Amino acid sequence: QVQLVESGGGLVQPGGSLRLSCEARGSIIRTYSMGWYRQAPGAQREFVTEIIGGTTNYKESVKGRFTISSDSAKRTVYLTMNSLKPEDTAVYYCRGEFDIGGTGYPNTYWGQGTQVTVSS
Repeated sequence: QVQLVESGGGLVQPGGSLRLSCEARGSIIRTYSMGWYRQAPGAQREFVTEIIGGTTNYKESVKGRFTISSDSAKRTVYLTMNSLKPEDTAVYYCRGEFDIGGTGYPNTYWGQGTQVTVSS
């Protein structure tokens, strides 16, 4: 099994910055992708950003403000969020796709979520 351990959420004023971290723990043979989703109160969970095959993808509304990066040796992905807006308030979830059994097919795993609140 794989455990995704997130950290770094909190309360920040509009225009501020936060950095989230997500470490993948477990017997991982291959990482297919890692990324972030978020869920605001009363809303569905939505895609934010991902690293897949060395390529990064972003939700349109976070482009230029959020940056995803990774440290493969630490099996950790980071989300640096700048110029935060109140509408960025949500629980942020780390998501990863990993092959843990050597099957050549990925399984999807989720972190427990970390709260990000942007408010003055």
